[in-house]
Formats: sequence, C-alpha cells, structure tokens
Amino acid sequence: MAESSPTSSKPRRTRRKSIDEPPFLLSSSVSLSEELQCCVCLDVFSDPVSTPCGHNFCRICLKQCWDNSQIYSCPYCKETFSKRPELNINTALRELMLIFKEKFSQRRSEVLCDICDERKLKALKSCLTCQASYCETHLEPHQRVLNLKKHKLLDPVENINDYVCEKHERPLELFCRNDQTCVCVFCTDGDHKNHNTVPLEEESKEKKTQLMKTQTDIQQMIQKRIKKIQDIKHSAELRKRSREQEKAASVELFSDLIRSIERCQTELLEMMEEEQKAAEKQDEDLIKDLEQEITELKWRDSELEKITHSEDHLHLVQIYPSSLYRAPDMKNWSEISMKTHVSVETLRRALTQLQETLNEKLTQTVMMKMQQYAVDVTLDPDTANPYLILSEDRKQVRDGDIKQKLPDNPERFNPSVCVLGKEGFTSGRFYFEVQVKDKTNWDLGVASESINRKGSITPTPEDGFWTVWLRNGNEYEALDDPDVSLCLKVKPQKVGVFVDYEEGLVCFYDVESRSHIYSFTAQTFTEKLFPFFSPCPNDGGKNSAPLIISPVHYNK
Repeated sequence: MAESSPTSSKPRRTRRKSIDEPPFLLSSSVSLSEELQCCVCLDVFSDPVSTPCGHNFCRICLKQCWDNSQIYSCPYCKETFSKRPELNINTALRELMLIFKEKFSQRRSEVLCDICDERKLKALKSCLTCQASYCETHLEPHQRVLNLKKHKLLDPVENINDYVCEKHERPLELFCRNDQTCVCVFCTDGDHKNHNTVPLEEESKEKKTQLMKTQTDIQQMIQKRIKKIQDIKHSAELRKRSREQEKAASVELFSDLIRSIERCQTELLEMMEEEQKAAEKQDEDLIKDLEQEITELKWRDSELEKITHSEDHLHLVQIYPSSLYRAPDMKNWSEISMKTHVSVETLRRALTQLQETLNEKLTQTVMMKMQQYAVDVTLDPDTANPYLILSEDRKQVRDGDIKQKLPDNPERFNPSVCVLGKEGFTSGRFYFEVQVKDKTNWDLGVASESINRKGSITPTPEDGFWTVWLRNGNEYEALDDPDVSLCLKVKPQKVGVFVDYEEGLVCFYDVESRSHIYSFTAQTFTEKLFPFFSPCPNDGGKNSAPLIISPVHYNK
C-alpha cells in the first residue's frame, strides 16, 4: 500500500491557543513577567538575590552596581547600607522564575500536529514545503521517504504561512540584499533576477552578529548609566558629607570666635580696671601733693599777713630779702591733665589682638574646607624639560644639570625647566600641596592645556598661567597682571594650591602657618587645567632640593 503524501492536501492553517489555555493567561503572564523582571537589566531574573530592603535583582547586575561604587545602596529605592550586604540566591524566587519561564514558554510556542484527527499531539517539526506541522508519528514519512527528506523542516511554528512565498508557495530560503526581503528560489528567476541573494541562514548569521553588537552596545549603555547613577549618588553623598563638615566647622569657628571675643572683652575689662586703679592712685597722690602745698601756702600767707600789719618798719626791711617774701617753687598744675577714659593705645591693642584671632580662625577654616578637595597629583614625564629628573613615583622633581636624550614632543617644555601634572581638571574644585623646603627658587600653580611650551614663556593669566614664585631666597611674587610683590612673615616650607574651576579662583596658602599667600580671583577657565611646577635651575647646588608633591593631611 502506497504512502499517502502529506502534500496531497494542504490542511487549512488556523492560529490557535495551547491546550487548556485559560482566556486570562496572556494578561496574567504579562503581569507576572513584570514582577519577575530586574529593574537594572530589564530582563527576567537570573540568579535572583534580595537586598535588606526587600527588593530583588539579578546577582550579576547588583554585583556590577556595587563593584563600581564605594556606596552600597538599593538601585530601586536608593536605601544606603552601612556595609556591603552578603548576596545570597533567593531560592524560592529562582524556582518560581524557572517554572514561569518553562510554562510561559510552552504556552507561547506550543504547536499541535495538523494530521492528528482526535487528540492533537504536540508538533515536533513544521514543513515549509508541505506548509504543515507534524507530531513524531506523522513526521516519520519525512524521515524515511526520499522525496520527503528533501523538504525544508524547521522547529514548530504557528504562523507557517509567514515562512512561505505568497507568489510561488515555496519556502522562503533566500534573502535579497537589494530589496532587503526574503524570497524563494523561484523569485530569483523573476522580480529578483540578477539581485544579490544569499541563503537565509547566512543573512541570519550576519544579522545575529549585528544584533549581538547592538546588544553589547546597549549593555554598555546600561552599564554607563548605572555608573552615572552611582557617580551622581557618590557626588551627592560627598556634597552631603562636605556640607555636614562645613556646618560643624562653622559652628566650631563661631564658637571659637565667641570665646575669643569673650576673652578679649575680659582682658579689656581687666586693663580698664587696672588703668582705673592707676588713675585713682594718681588722683590720690595729686590731692596729697596739693594739700601739702596748700598747707605751706597758708602758712606763708599767715606770716605775710602778720608782717604787713606790723608797725616795726626796721624789722620788715631787715627780713625782706628772705625766702618768705618770694613765691615758692611749686608744680604748674595747669600742665597736669586727668585721665577720664581708657587710653586709645589700650583699645588699639585689644582690637589688634582680636583681629589677629579672627584672621587666624578664618584662615584655618578656609584651609580645612579646601583640604577636603585634595587630589592625587603625579608628574607627567612627557611634559618634563630634558634637564629635569623625576622620582620613580613621579612625586618629586629637581634640576639635574645634565640634559637627557628625550624626544622633543609638542607637550614637552623646552628650554624652560618646567613640568605639568599628569592629571587635568575641567570642572569642580581640587587642592594639592607641594614641599618647597630648602629651595631658593621655585614656581608653582596651574596652567591651561594650550599654553606655550617652547621658547620663552610669559607666565601670566593672559597666557594661561596662574602661578606664584620665589627668587633669590626671599623674593616672593604673584605673577598676575601686573606682578604683585608678596611680603610674607615666614618662609613657607609647604605650599597648598586650591582651584575652584567654576568660580575662577586660584589660591595659595602656607600650609604650616595656615596663612594666606595670594589669590587669583574672577578668572575665566575654558580649558583643562593642569598643576604646574618648576624647581628652577640647580644654581651650582644652591637650589638642588626637589619640589615634592606631599600627601594632604586633613587638619581638624
């Protein structure tokens, strides 16, 4: 008995649901799919883990979020954890997820055999030539009959008509790159003749490669955005911490100022009291002297009264030359003034002391704030003048007196003995400290990326330099426009440099004495700024000490 060909009569294709599929399955499955979706990768959970706040994520997604940050917080609700939580697989959720994947996948892709009469069995393959799907039993002829073996089989599909050419009713096995559409073999002899056609598998492989690249790009975009979120959170945390520190510093500053004012007030009152006592003592002494003089003057007046009324003319004439008849030598009381208030000098000393205290406290507070923006600066060997020698850790630089054989690249200073920091900044605030101990000449500051590095250099703000220098051991200048001579009470051993890019501010401080050296204000920065250093020539050993980029010790 001859085998009946499955192609003898093509069954009518109808789209149908899976076996026993309830009418609410689709909506409930979509809802459940959303519940089982990671909010980071937007895909169904893979090895789900739970945070202490109760939210779930893929283990690898949460691990990547926390590996790229110093702050451990929930990507969903943003709750921050004091230490990194242990990530254990949520086994119950994983089991539920696996069941969902299996059931939902089956319901969505289950295709039934077109040949079975009564109880439809699950199709094993779909035939594009026959345009039908077959269970394992009805697929047997395609595995045995020679002509049927040539048919195009694929995994079961419901919409098999979409895989067949509408015009020729042949399998869509080729892809026309000219028209960007799927075609059958017969199409290449008609509308698509002489077009660039390739096997569908080849085009699919190429498309998969492109899709994988796109997927990789998307994943990178996701990770970049995750990283950006973490950066924003980190910046917010730093700002919050900085504000708290500034508040605490402000409270401490004003408390110190209040104590200083109270102390100055006490000292002033004590001085006023002492001056009052001294004035009272002076008054007592003056009164005593005046009373003595009055007593003496009254005695003289009495004696003179007696003589002037005497009738003994001979006696009067004989004693006249005596001192009794001359005015006594006494103080000129018109030249003696009384103190009625505290001396101006006393007030001046008190105010000066208070002003010095205020300046010291304010400077300390400003430096504390600036030191919070300390950055790790290293020297860039590609910019160093050939005469300069850098330490292995690129934290020290000195003039070596011998020119090294180095490529004269555009970034390198020549002939000026200068070097830039490796790290550049285009926004925000940064601070670094440099030891200048035992040097007679040096230059420090920041410079723009586009500065002139060849030939003669004019280090002014107009030319992209904001620097302070020392010359001849004790001559300090800020290279502003015009230059400003600086009178420093003590010779700095370590100089702090602070920059606020947005505010256009460059400040220099003596770290040890915590005193202000100079500030460039109201500047406009449009380029990347780099730390700038020049140890200056060796000068026969007199200036051989190196400039040393020092670690910043935050002083509370």
